Amino acid sequence: MKPQSEVGAILRHAGTVLTGQMAIMAFSVADTLIAGHYAQTSLAALSIGSSIYVSIYVALNGMLQALLPVWAQLRGAEQHAQVGQSVRQSLYLCAGAIALGVWALLFPDPWLEWTEVPEILRDEVRRYLQVLAWAVAPSLLFRMYSTLNQSLGMPRLVTWLQVGGLCVKVPLSMALTFGVLGLPAQGAVGCAMATLVVNCLMLMMGVYALRTFSVYHVYQLWRPMERPHLPTLLSFLRLGVPAGLSIMVEITSFTLMALFIARMGVAASGGHQIAATAAGVLYMMPLALGIASSSRVGYWQGAQRPDQVRHAMGLGLGLSAGLAVFFGTALWLGKSSLAPIFTRDPEVAVVAVGLLGWVAIYHVMDAIQTVCAFLLRCFQITLLPLVIYSVLLWGIGLGGGYLWAYHGWGTWPAQPVPSTFWFAATLALAGVTILFLAMTYRASHNKTRPY
Repeated sequence: MKPQSEVGAILRHAGTVLTGQMAIMAFSVADTLIAGHYAQTSLAALSIGSSIYVSIYVALNGMLQALLPVWAQLRGAEQHAQVGQSVRQSLYLCAGAIALGVWALLFPDPWLEWTEVPEILRDEVRRYLQVLAWAVAPSLLFRMYSTLNQSLGMPRLVTWLQVGGLCVKVPLSMALTFGVLGLPAQGAVGCAMATLVVNCLMLMMGVYALRTFSVYHVYQLWRPMERPHLPTLLSFLRLGVPAGLSIMVEITSFTLMALFIARMGVAASGGHQIAATAAGVLYMMPLALGIASSSRVGYWQGAQRPDQVRHAMGLGLGLSAGLAVFFGTALWLGKSSLAPIFTRDPEVAVVAVGLLGWVAIYHVMDAIQTVCAFLLRCFQITLLPLVIYSVLLWGIGLGGGYLWAYHGWGTWPAQPVPSTFWFAATLALAGVTILFLAMTYRASHNKTRPY
């Protein structure tokens, strides 16, 4: 394959994934806008509730998404029937993940107690999470459908459903949050109800596509379920558990900021939610490139082409770094105009403007390390990234931010403001990025590693 066509393959794949991921991220953006215009307390409850939900969900989703290079490698080796068999085995893994996620969200009080969420917000946060508990099963199953399509180089079939889901999500969230046509106003809980409905609809359409579209027939997905195959499941767990925990550490180091910032007051919590939403939107770009690059790398590994493996890795990292600098600069220049779009409260807007400057810097490093993490999974390197994330993101980022915010660092007095956490998180992520780049280079040039 010529270099130009490899660039095109990555960009087409990433662009399609990005469109779908932006539609999913628009779920969160729309919820933030809707809750922010409904009530300040609902925006704060949404910030806390979504942080808890994301902290749990992404770990489970990451464990399943780690199977992307496995299926891409089987496709590259033209072992089509084995793709279907592997997918069926992964359903056992998915069932366990669903059970764990539902249990964690139905009983959120330990999270609320540990992080000292203000009493005025707890009831709405609790009801928000209990609704989302029932969205775990359709959401994780749809994510499996999404990961399969991405590994097979067919992300467009997922994107159509995600964009369609957005068209349902926004009006439904508005109707349930504010209450229209006789429906009672539900506040932030209405956003969760809309999420549940949309995830169920997307899953139903995904199953219909798997059953009826001829493009899937070669993979024999609908053969009878085999019994659990212990060696296969153990290999999934060795790859997926560290990957899932890595994503959990990465996300919780970010989302737990919302829970610690909540004790600073409603304005601080609302401003952080706006900054976190902006960071989440920007994250969709490296996420799409990471998915596309790992799909291409996995394919070339299966095809036994180490030269193309390295080429695809270099393209993914280069594109991610260049685009991150561009979008980070744009955010920095436009931060004063962005915050008022999300809130009518001037106090919240002032907090958000200050944090958006940190988001711009944070994003550049986040983009590079995200693509590195996806590429390392192609080489089944997941345990060391977990250790690095835990030490730097939890230790220096979250732990250091908490210590400085509420106790002080050495001669530096306590700074109980949201920007303290963002400074510590950015510093920690810089260390992660440097280490991941070194590991990615070493993995790609290890001549003894089989492809």
